Amino acid sequence: MSGGERVNCGALRAADAGKEVELFGWVARRRDHGGLIFIDVRDRWGAVQVVFNPADATQAHAAASELRGEYVVRVTGSVRKRPAGSENPRMATGEVEVLAKGVEILSTSKTPPFPIEGEEQDVDESLRLKYRYLDLRRPHMQRFLEIRHRVNKVTHAYFDEQDFLEVETPILTKSTPEGARDFLVPSRLYPGKFFALPQSPQQLKQLLMVAGVGRYYQIAHCMRDEDLRADRAAEFTQLDMEMSFPTEETIFEVLEGLFGRLWKELAGVDLPRPWPRIDMKESLLRYGTDKPDLRFDLEIADLSQVLAQTEAQVFRKVLGERGVVRGMAVPGGKDLTRKELDELVVLAKGAGGQGLAWVPGPLDKFLSEKELAGIRAATKAGDGDVVLIAADRRRRAEKVMGIMRTEIARRRGLVRDQEWRFLWVYPMYLFDEDDEGNMTYGHHPFTRPMEGDIPIIDTRPYDVRAHSYDIVCNGYELGSGSLRIYRRDLQERVFEILGLSHETIQERFGHLLEAFEYGVPPHGGFAFGMDRVIMLLGGTDNIRDVIAFPKTQSTQDLLFEAPSDVDPDQLDELGLALKPKPTGGGRRQPASPGAP
Repeated sequence: MSGGERVNCGALRAADAGKEVELFGWVARRRDHGGLIFIDVRDRWGAVQVVFNPADATQAHAAASELRGEYVVRVTGSVRKRPAGSENPRMATGEVEVLAKGVEILSTSKTPPFPIEGEEQDVDESLRLKYRYLDLRRPHMQRFLEIRHRVNKVTHAYFDEQDFLEVETPILTKSTPEGARDFLVPSRLYPGKFFALPQSPQQLKQLLMVAGVGRYYQIAHCMRDEDLRADRAAEFTQLDMEMSFPTEETIFEVLEGLFGRLWKELAGVDLPRPWPRIDMKESLLRYGTDKPDLRFDLEIADLSQVLAQTEAQVFRKVLGERGVVRGMAVPGGKDLTRKELDELVVLAKGAGGQGLAWVPGPLDKFLSEKELAGIRAATKAGDGDVVLIAADRRRRAEKVMGIMRTEIARRRGLVRDQEWRFLWVYPMYLFDEDDEGNMTYGHHPFTRPMEGDIPIIDTRPYDVRAHSYDIVCNGYELGSGSLRIYRRDLQERVFEILGLSHETIQERFGHLLEAFEYGVPPHGGFAFGMDRVIMLLGGTDNIRDVIAFPKTQSTQDLLFEAPSDVDPDQLDELGLALKPKPTGGGRRQPASPGAP
């Protein structure tokens, strides 16, 4: 079978009419019209229609009768314009077709477990992951791979222009828990000892600043053994960067420039600069989250002062226990049915809250006219609005109201889908409290407190601002960064405030503290999740769509059926023995707040 010019299936256009071509690809569709046989041949670059006419190529037409979906074929023929009226505007090659002269079946295929064509197909995700090599063959999944490639390409070029040096850091490292659980790797040569897979290159990039690298970046593979959700994965890729002698403004300028380049080249969007900035506490108060979505205008108000003298027991009790009362006006919310309000109550309780109240509603009779007027004024509620109210510990009230804000916007169609709303959450705070009121770090334990707040670090730790910042876009935290502590004494003091003993500090972080005795430049940096960026640019809300071979939400690899049992001889060689997992799963560490 003689061939012509070898071309990609998606490359042919009207200007190619008359060319003799050779195509390789998969049979995407086959239509037998009794005499003429039409197939669409697909490869990574697209698809083109091929026509088999028995009058022109008898053998090729006979062979085409054997073709089925997903057969791999080689086709030779000539390009011609489609007859007037038969063009297909949904295909990039829809103006032309290939009149086949020959076809060769290179391999056959069983019927796939789900349709390959059409991204609207509703396929069970577990089936997609089990047959990921077929899932990735689907055109819209190929698009995600292309977006990832282009994001990486733009990122490398941009950081090279900015005089950063790409440095690879090790995968086998030491377990120094920084939020999430580590994945552990047993050592065969040192029985009973373990490596850890990196949650991030955090300490290594700081050590590179001690080493004099000055400007470092890396597209780094990271692993965290934490519970998953739609925008989180156990294995993920982050853009990691660090700079010596920066200010926040230096880092903001570099990153706004990078995201501006990415959105311009991949989405055709000019992002306005500079991005707005919002204090962390203000974000939690006004939006109920540290990753606010600014594509809708709902805002939360603090009602604690309005209700400070209230006789309503539900509010009085919470305020007496140093809790807070927060409220939000729902535009036109008086049309919410009791069923809808009850659904919101269930949602609030599911988030760990005590419940939800609303005004006007059953609680009106326990509130004075002054208090009701104060609630309406604080929330800017109009005559047709209803005010949703949560009373609880500060963190739980913020969480509940943040969920209410997002849910109301979704239900009432308030989100402006075509907008890209980037912002900095800055400044942030050195310490925070978890849902149970215990102290933890706000970002990570290497974050530098603002110099003016160091004198209150012991007496008012929750008021200590930090040189730390997050990038947020459309309700997603894309990444986090900070200026780092570079003095040994201050780093040890922060560890102590977090409750670490001297022995634990030395065991986990002694290598870093010793490095801080050898001339350390002030330094800072950032890391953002490449997968989340690709997820946004690709228009999906599932991070597993943009990872070539992801695990399930329960951290299973359905393609390779992992995790799996290992040969007992391997365990013996490592000096390991298995025992039943304790009931309840053992001690749990808090989830990481995001990329450092």
